[in-house]
Amino acid sequence: MGFQQYHEPPDELSQETRTFARMIASLIEEADAINWYQQRMSVEKDKGAKAIMEDAQGEEFKHFGMDLEFLLRRTPKWRDILKGILFQDGDIVQHGEKAEKEND
Repeated sequence: MGFQQYHEPPDELSQETRTFARMIASLIEEADAINWYQQRMSVEKDKGAKAIMEDAQGEEFKHFGMDLEFLLRRTPKWRDILKGILFQDGDIVQHGEKAEKEND
């Protein structure tokens, strides 16, 4: 069974939008995998198995980051907003509000 990632008729969407949708789907899949590994590691008693899971989760972090960077390079407004939020000390919500206002 195929995965339906479009909410509009695919043949009416531009190639750019279809690529965007694929990358969003990939980002979601990587986030799910990170979550699944985190849950597995939290209950795993075998140190060897846990080490393998940690290594695999690291790969998922890398893929998540690559997917996110791809999307941000093609969506400048997102990139600008995230620059105001990520890697900042202090209140995350305040940074988010400020970044959003600055990019309206």
